Amino acid sequence: MSVPLPQSVRHRPEASRFEIELELGLGVCVYRRQGDTLLLTHTEVPVGVQGRGVAAALVAATLDWARQEGLRVRPLCSYVGAYMRRHPETQDLLAR
Repeated sequence: MSVPLPQSVRHRPEASRFEIELELGLGVCVYRRQGDTLLLTHTEVPVGVQGRGVAAALVAATLDWARQEGLRVRPLCSYVGAYMRRHPETQDLLAR
């Protein structure tokens, strides 16, 4: 079951993250940019919404932005790595 998202995911480049505000707290997908590579270092959502698609929405938005920017992705966060394995359409973004 998906959790209704009160706001869309927003990009906060000054904080190097994508985030979504929820009643239970903030969900984030944190990155670090190194040249043309986006290192995805951490994804976290409040415990009360885990397993409801919030982290997936954050990662999807982050990967969409990386694609638009022409960046390659290195998933240092285990969740991002698992997400990318489950979504083969993202494999072309992987940094070699």
